[in-house]
Amino acid sequence: MDLPEREAVLLYGAGSYEVVRPGTYVTCAVSGRRVAVTALRYWSVARQEAYATAAAGLTAERGDRDAG
Repeated sequence: MDLPEREAVLLYGAGSYEVVRPGTYVTCAVSGRRVAVTALRYWSVARQEAYATAAAGLTAERGDRDAG
């Protein structure tokens, strides 16, 4: 059964996440790009944010959101 194209809500933990609301993607907190939940590899537990790339996560860590 395929899920409709909608944003998932996840609770990010250390090394894993919990699905709060099922969906097919999350939005990168830095770039605004959609990231398929099945391809999600980068997030912040402290900020509860998803990132499209490791570089985007580093940008968020540095606080330079305009660079991502």
